[in-house]
Amino acid sequence: MKIKSPKLISCKYLSIIIFIIIIDQFSKIYIKLNYPLTLYGQPAIIDWGFFKLLFIENRGMAWGTKINDFIPFISEETGKLFLTILRLIAISILSFWLIETIRNKAHYLKTTALSLILAGAIGNIIDSLFYGVIFSHSYGQIAQFLPEKGYAPFLFGNVVDMLQFPLVSWKWPSWIPWIGGNDYTFFQYVFNFADSSISIGIAIILIFNKKIINS
Repeated sequence: MKIKSPKLISCKYLSIIIFIIIIDQFSKIYIKLNYPLTLYGQPAIIDWGFFKLLFIENRGMAWGTKINDFIPFISEETGKLFLTILRLIAISILSFWLIETIRNKAHYLKTTALSLILAGAIGNIIDSLFYGVIFSHSYGQIAQFLPEKGYAPFLFGNVVDMLQFPLVSWKWPSWIPWIGGNDYTFFQYVFNFADSSISIGIAIILIFNKKIINS
C-alpha cells in the first residue's frame, strides 16, 4: 500500500481551501460590481420561490447579530472591530489545528471539516478587512472598485451575503403567545458560500464525531 507524503496531503487540503475562497470571493465581487443593495421590500435579483439571489451586507455575525447586541455598553464600531479581531484569532487557531491534524495523520473527515471551516472563515474575514477600502458603498448604486475613498476603514468592511432558500412560509396561530398571528418563513436567513463551507464543516464533525474521535 502506497503511503501519501505529508506534503501531498497538505497540498490536497490547501487546494480545497483555495478553491472555496475563490468561489466565495468571485460570487461576492460579482454581486458587488453588478447590483446595488437589495433593500427591504425590494424584489430579489433572482426569485425562484424556493431560492432567491439577493445582495445584503452583514456588519455582524451569523444572522446579522452583532457583538453590541450582547454587550450593549459598547458602540457598534467597537463591536465590529472586536468581531474582526476575534475572527483573526479564530483563523490563527484553526490554521494551527489543521496543520497539527495533518501532521498527526488524523481521519480524513476531520481534516476535511477543518479545511472547510477555515476556508469559510478566511472568505468572510477578507470582506471585513478589505471590502470597506476597495469598494464604494452600494446603497442605491453599483459599487465602484478602488474608489478614491471606500465606504469604511480597514477592518470595518461588511460581509456580503446573497443566498436565500425560503423553503416554506406560514402564519402562527393566534393563540400562541408573543408570535401568534405573525408570518414566518422557514430558513429565511441570507448567507454566502463561505457560510455554507463553515456549516458543512461543522455538520461533518457533528455527524461523524465518533468516527473522528476514535480514529
